[in-house]
Amino acid sequence: MIESRIDTWGRTTVPAAVRKTLGAKPGTRLAWHVMPDGYVLVRAKSTSILELAGIPKSDVTVDIEDMNPWRD
Repeated sequence: MIESRIDTWGRTTVPAAVRKTLGAKPGTRLAWHVMPDGYVLVRAKSTSILELAGIPKSDVTVDIEDMNPWRD
């Protein structure tokens, strides 16, 4: 298990092994999601909305319940 410590200002360092796996560089944004069971999901936001421009529309629809399976 990889760990880090929160300092007195509420900051933490993302361990080098995690940064390498994510391909995270200075300026990479992290999205934090607190789950109902107390776990925290941290996701590197790597896709810009500008990169999605021009993607063809899809006829596939997804229910809100399927998008958020961890919510009650």
